[in-house]
Amino acid sequence: MNMIIAYDIAHPKRLTRVAKIIMDYGYRVQKSIFEVTVDDRRFIEMKSRIDDVIEPAEDGVKFFPLCEKCAGTLENIGNGIFIDPDKEYYVL
Repeated sequence: MNMIIAYDIAHPKRLTRVAKIIMDYGYRVQKSIFEVTVDDRRFIEMKSRIDDVIEPAEDGVKFFPLCEKCAGTLENIGNGIFIDPDKEYYVL
């Protein structure tokens, strides 16, 4: 199953934890948006892991499933490359 996941997490520590969980299943395309391809079992696993971290009264995570046909019609404008600010990097 292909999907887009978007989140709005209130606390920076929870935000980092949720981002790391989602990156176990897909990749980040913008600051709070991910593309993920998972089967039903992995989707349930991912949602459970996220549910263990978030505070439902303060945080929100949305899962937008894409059919195979829709996923194949992705269009981009521009060549912007997302650089993940949460990854480690070295300044030389």
